[in-house]
Parts: sequence; structure tokens; C-alpha cells
Amino acid sequence: MKKNILLLGSVRNTALLLCIMLLISIWPAFSSQAIAAGSSTFKVSTQKVNAAGRTFNGQTVRIPKGTATAVGLADRQVGHTASLAAIARSYGAGAAINGAFFEAYGGPPDPYGTLISGGRLQHLGRYGTTIGFTKDGTAKMDSLRISVTGTVTPAKGRGSSWYATWFNRTPGTAAGTSIVYTPDRGASTGFSGGIAVTVVQGKVIRKANNKNTSIPKNGYVIVYTGSEKSTADRFEPGAQVKMNIDYQDMHGKDIAWQDVVTAVGAGPRLVDHGQVALDAATEGFQDPKILNASGARSGIAIMPDGSVLIATVSGATMKQWAAIMQKLGARDAMNLDGGASSGMYANGKMITSAGRPLSNTLVFGGNRS
Repeated sequence: MKKNILLLGSVRNTALLLCIMLLISIWPAFSSQAIAAGSSTFKVSTQKVNAAGRTFNGQTVRIPKGTATAVGLADRQVGHTASLAAIARSYGAGAAINGAFFEAYGGPPDPYGTLISGGRLQHLGRYGTTIGFTKDGTAKMDSLRISVTGTVTPAKGRGSSWYATWFNRTPGTAAGTSIVYTPDRGASTGFSGGIAVTVVQGKVIRKANNKNTSIPKNGYVIVYTGSEKSTADRFEPGAQVKMNIDYQDMHGKDIAWQDVVTAVGAGPRLVDHGQVALDAATEGFQDPKILNASGARSGIAIMPDGSVLIATVSGATMKQWAAIMQKLGARDAMNLDGGASSGMYANGKMITSAGRPLSNTLVFGGNRS
């Protein structure tokens, strides 16, 4: 009898051990599936809002604080276009919304606003309002104005200064500009004209006429056009080059944005600390579509708990849009590109369908590399 009891206990122990081993073997797969599902699921709502004497139906997506962010670019390059859904899926995003204004009427589809992704300045804008995210997902909003300056020091002689007018955009045909092109632009500058200075690891390696100059993966190209061509005389092969990026608001006050890893600039500002704060003209807007007209709107808000709300609405003036965002509970809110660009995506589906291909988006979750 005692022998049978011992044998039964041994069988039970063996069965228990097999169960534990089975759980251990399947747990990693089960765990990763749960995490993947949770990280790509966002709360989508249709909210009826009474604001500015009218009733609006707003589409909203709530983004938890700390969610990974990135600028989603068409073909992952500045100056291309693709559908919002294609961009979002390219980044494996759980949610996305159209971002900065861009040239959508016949010229090169370059953005107009500031873009920062992965901590890299991808495009430079000098108007409106910008939303930024730090590495831990904390959101901030300000009238960001970035300046790009630097020094160039030859092997023998004194150094001199330089500055960039723009970042990763095609110059106008008669413009006198100095534009920096980084690998975010693609493999080359994308046009011919001007004088190109190629910098690798802080040293000038080449200066020549720009003929769709190749952009080094470990450096950048500065192209000088028009009246700025003479500035290229300061750069000779072998010279040491430094670049500085400074952050100020529209009043010239230094602001702490060095820790921002993702940013999209558009505007105008709609809500500031819970109060409607709309002054589009002061932010540099002159287009009647922004100042007076009614149209499809996209926007983004920082909520009191630090989470983010992305939203779209149709047929609203900017004043109405500001009132809607306030009613939605925004602590801070800003407008994004709108009209035919207005589009929003979440959980694998289009929530608001954009009426045209887009240059850039703001994506949440997914593959940011």
C-alpha cells in the first residue's frame, strides 16, 4: 500500500512538472501577443459637441501618455507623398493623423512646418505652433522657432560663421538660400543648381556645383543658391564644420526643447491652459482658409492627465474649432493641416479619410526605426 501511495505521488509530481514546463514554453509567445495587441489599440469615439452656437460631430482617438511617437513620412523621406493608411502601416502605427501643412498644389510636396523625429531635425518651419514629445512620451506645445547656425574653420586661418535658411526642401527658382540636406531627404538633394558643400563627420570632403548631389549617410550637404552662393567660398575641403540648433518661441525667448525627440509644426494654437487662445495672424498665418473660412479640421490636444487626443471635424471655422477643442477637455490644443489633408487612422482602420496623398503624419506606437 505504501509503495502505491509513493508511486501515485511520483506520477502527480511528474504531471505537475510537465504542466509547468508547458506553461514556460508557451508564455513568451502569449505575452508578446498580449503586449502587441495592447500597444496598438486606442480608444476611438464619435463625440457630439455643442460649441460656438452649433452642434458638431467630432471623431477622436485617445492616446495614453507615454505612447511612442514619430513623424511618419511618405516613403520615409521628406518631400514625397503617400496615403495616410500607407504611411501608418509602413510604421506599424496603432494610430496616426495628418501633420504639417505641405505644398499640395503642383510644386514639390515639401512640408512647411517644423518636423523632428528620432531627435533629428527633418524640416524647418518658422511660423505657427508646434507639438513636441520627449523620450518618455511627455507632450509639450509652444510657438517653436528654430535657428540653425554654425562655424567653419579651415586648416589654416580663422573660422567664420554660417547659417541655414531651410532644412530638406527644394529652393525656389530665383531664391537666395542656404539649405541643409540630411539623409532624411533621401539619397540625394533631389534637384540641380547652386553650390553643394558635402560634410562628413564634421569635415568638408567636397565642394562642387550641385547636380542632384548625393547625401552621405554619416553627414549632410549644404546647398547655396542665388545671392547666397558666395558664402560657399568659406568652405574648403578639409575645413572643420560645426552645426548648432537653437530653440526659441516666437517672442525670441529661449525654450527647453533640446530633449524633444518628435515634433510637428502647424497651428494656429487653439487652447492654452484650458482657455481658448486663437491668434492666427500673430503666428504668421495669412491664408483666408485659416483666418475666416470653414472647412475640415484636424487637431491635437494635450489633456489634463498628460494623455493626448487627436481629433477631426468637418465644416468648422478656426474659432469654432478652438471652441470644440476646449469643450473636448483640452488643456492645450493646436490645429494641424486640414481641408483635403484632414485624415485620421486607428486600430488598422481609417477613422477620417484624407482626400489626397500626404507628405507627413504624426504616428503613435509601432516601428519607429
